[in-house]
Amino acid sequence: MPISAIDGLSSEHWKDVLSIITDAVSMSDFDANLVSNGSDVGVIQKRIIQNLYKNPIVVCDVSAKNPNVMFELGLRLAFDKPTIIIKDDKTNYSFDTSPIEHLEYPRDLRFNEIVKFKKELSQKIIATHTASQENPNYTTFLKHFGEYKITNIEETEISSDKYILESIESLRKEMIMMRRHNSNNSININEFLEKDELREIVYKTKLKEYLSLKDLANDYEITSKDLEDDFVEFLASFSEIRSLIRTKNELRDFVDKKLELPF
Repeated sequence: MPISAIDGLSSEHWKDVLSIITDAVSMSDFDANLVSNGSDVGVIQKRIIQNLYKNPIVVCDVSAKNPNVMFELGLRLAFDKPTIIIKDDKTNYSFDTSPIEHLEYPRDLRFNEIVKFKKELSQKIIATHTASQENPNYTTFLKHFGEYKITNIEETEISSDKYILESIESLRKEMIMMRRHNSNNSININEFLEKDELREIVYKTKLKEYLSLKDLANDYEITSKDLEDDFVEFLASFSEIRSLIRTKNELRDFVDKKLELPF
């Protein structure tokens, strides 16, 4: 669905539509989430594609035929996964997707009609998900036109520290690209992620690994068992720690502050 003003409709209108869809999804015992949302730091396009591929069901509002929305719908249909298309009553059908059933709602968001629409959408979500689970030959779009084999998106399991490094590197590359398109060259990565925040993320990850390695219940046991020096050496062995805390003395001071008892 669009999120910014388009076709004479304000961003507030789309917030209302999102709220309506969210209500219908909740009525179906699913959690609503925009495909652009994610807990990771990284390139938003990559996140959108991953969400389009992984989510068990996608509701796509093609009202006003926003180009980005139509592209994302095309990707989801190419994956041939459960998809529900909705549109307002002022938007015409698109030729390529017209064979797929569209649920329609009033553009003026009239209350009684929206109550009815939410119920219909909720029922459609449940029915579509159930059909996709029970029928191994279920198809949203592609298999109506022939036999196609959908290529899976590769998934690789990586360690937490590698994930953090890759996330930071991805953010760095994105900032470089943004600088190239910014005539004032005024974009600063610190506006997006402060060094202190990075230190906290990496430290908490490594602390968790150390506690597991030493079979400790919490970080206070590091102090009670006189493991501070060992913990510092453990942290210093990782390049991501060394890139954020330059010297061993600085690292020791940082660890001492973190391990201070709260009384």
